[in-house]
Amino acid sequence: MKKVRALFDFVKFPVPVKIAFYNNVVEKLTGNTKFPEPDVLLAEAKTKVDKLNTTYLASKDGSHTAVSAMHDAEKEVDYDFRILVAYVNRIADGDETAILSAGFHTLKQPSSVQKLPLSVRNGETSGSVVLVAKAVNTARAYIWQMAKDKLPEMESGWDIIGHSTQTNFKMSDLEITGWYYFRVAAITPSGTTGYTPAVMKVVV
Repeated sequence: MKKVRALFDFVKFPVPVKIAFYNNVVEKLTGNTKFPEPDVLLAEAKTKVDKLNTTYLASKDGSHTAVSAMHDAEKEVDYDFRILVAYVNRIADGDETAILSAGFHTLKQPSSVQKLPLSVRNGETSGSVVLVAKAVNTARAYIWQMAKDKLPEMESGWDIIGHSTQTNFKMSDLEITGWYYFRVAAITPSGTTGYTPAVMKVVV
């Protein structure tokens, strides 16, 4: 039987989701008796996560220098967490409970996390909407998706429109009278929840 292993899925996360995920891993590993001697000092890993957060916030002005600095910081912290996940896999030796206690995901995700409700209301300006999800207590971030004109029959029909650490998300510059479908999922320490049932909104 193939051993359960911690995933490297975090390297593909958008930066704001990655920051929340990495902070959770540091928190979970700190004082974790299952993993007493990480191959990377957690204090140093935390410093690099904080640097990524700082450079991410600075990059919002769109300047090439700031964006480049953010990517440099991202590479540094990704490298450390690749080492940490390898360490967790080595020490856990297939123990899924131990892996999850370190904050990493496995191929087998708990099915007990229920889908969260979603509502969509008109925004403050024409052509905008505000998406509001019911909070998940353990959520570190939320993934927002949208489809236009018709409800997708396949996953590929959905577009990721953003990520947030808050339970609300604003969309603007949408087509007036256009039919849009929205849904959201939460990223938690034990995995990503299922997406909510799609909510349709005619934009005004």
